[in-house]
Amino acid sequence: IVELAGISDEDRAKEIVQRNAFLEFKLVLPTTDMTAALSRIDRTVVAALGLDSIRALGRDVVSAEQSPLVDILFGGGDTAVSTEQIDTTEVVETIPEEEDQLDSFQPFSTLLNIGDVEGTYLIAVEDIPLVELFLGMDEVQRAMPRDQVLQWGMEPVGRGARTYRYLYVLEEDAFLTGDRLESATAGRDPQFNQSQVQFELSRAGGRTFSQFTGQHVGDLLAIVLDGRVQSAPVIRDRIGARGQIDMGSGTPLEEASDLALVLRAGALPAKINIIEERTVGPSLGQDSIDAGRIAGMLGMALVVLVMIAYYRIAGILAVGALGVYVVLVLGGLAGIGATLTVPGIAGLILSVGMAVDANVLIFERIREELAVGRATRTAVEEGFQHAFSAILDANMTTLITALILFQFGTGPVRGFAVTLSMGIVASFFSALFVTRSFFLLYLKGKKVSDPISV
Repeated sequence: IVELAGISDEDRAKEIVQRNAFLEFKLVLPTTDMTAALSRIDRTVVAALGLDSIRALGRDVVSAEQSPLVDILFGGGDTAVSTEQIDTTEVVETIPEEEDQLDSFQPFSTLLNIGDVEGTYLIAVEDIPLVELFLGMDEVQRAMPRDQVLQWGMEPVGRGARTYRYLYVLEEDAFLTGDRLESATAGRDPQFNQSQVQFELSRAGGRTFSQFTGQHVGDLLAIVLDGRVQSAPVIRDRIGARGQIDMGSGTPLEEASDLALVLRAGALPAKINIIEERTVGPSLGQDSIDAGRIAGMLGMALVVLVMIAYYRIAGILAVGALGVYVVLVLGGLAGIGATLTVPGIAGLILSVGMAVDANVLIFERIREELAVGRATRTAVEEGFQHAFSAILDANMTTLITALILFQFGTGPVRGFAVTLSMGIVASFFSALFVTRSFFLLYLKGKKVSDPISV
C-alpha cells in the first residue's frame, strides 16, 4: 500500500509512483586511472568507427600536436551531434589518412576537461551528444578501467561564458542501494532555504552506511538516481541511518516532494502496478478524526464519573492526576511534532485505560491495608509501595510491545505505537507519583486517625 497524503492531482500521483527511481550510493574515485586509460579509449573509438565515420561526425578532432587542448575545449563553434547530421556535415580535412598515425588522434579525450571537483570531468553541453555516443559503444565500455564507470551529473553548471555538465568517475558497484530505504520526506533547509529530501535507512542499511562512511571520511559520496549523480557531498564524518539529498536553492519544494515519492516507490523490489486505488477526501478524513476525538472525550468523561462514584475522594484525586497525564502526553506529542491520527487517538485511549487501571490497583491495595486496621497515612504508603511492582510489570510488557510495533510496523501502526508509548510513560508517572503527591497534600491537613474515602 502506497499512501500519498496531501496530493489532490490523482493523475500526477499515479505517474509518480509508477516511475521507479533506482537509488544507489557510490564512491567517487580520482581521475588518475581513468586519465591513464584515455589513450586506449581514443584508439578504441578510432578502430571501431573508422576514419570516415569520424570525419562525418563534424568535430575538429585533431592530434594534440596540431592544436592546443585549451583551444579544442574552449574554442567556438557548434559541436552538437545528431544522427541526422552524419551524412551532411563537412568532412574534416585535418585527419591524415595514414594508418600509422591513428594513435595520435584523441576523439574522446579532447572532449574532456578536468573538473573543479575531485573525480570529475567537465563536458561542454554541445559535446554531450558526442560523448554519449562514444560511451554507448560496447568497445569503449570494455576499454574502461576495471570496476570504474563514468556517469553524468544531474544539472548543467556555468563556468565562465560556457555551460558544462559534470561527468563523474565512480566505482562500478554501489555499496548500498534503495532497497535499504525505509522512508523519504521532502522539506526545506531553514538555514540555506533550499529544498531537500531526508531519507532513513533500515537497521542493516544504516550499519553498512555507517561502516562505509567511517572508512572514507574526506572522500566524495555520489548519490546516484536512475544513473545520474544527484549530488556528491564530502563525507565529513561517519553517517548513520539518516541522511539527506540537497536539491538546490532554485528547486521548488514540489520537485523535492516528487523525488521523495519516487524514492519510496523505488525502494520496492518490483515495479508498481495499480490494482486498486482509493481517494479519501479531506472531509472524510476530518470526519474520522472528529469521531475519534468525540469517542475519546466521551470515554474520558465516563472514566471520570465511574472513578468519582466508586472511589469518591480518592477518585477525585485520581482524576486530577489524569489531567496531568493528558498534559504530559499532549506536550510530548507537540515536542516531537507528531500529528494526531485515528490510530494515535486509539493509542491514547488505551493508555488512559492503563492509567486508570494503575489507580484501581493502588486504591484496592489501600482498602486492604485499611481493612486490617492500619492508620490512614500508613495504609496509603503501604498501598503505593505494594502496588508498584504490579504496575511496573504491566507497563513494561505493554511498552515492549509498543516498541516492537514501532520498529516493525509502518504508517498507522507506528503512529499507534508512538502515542501508546508516550501514554504508558505518562500514565506510569501520573499514577505512582502525581496521585501519591495529591494524596499526601490531602492528608497533610488531617489527623492520623481521620478516615479517608477510598
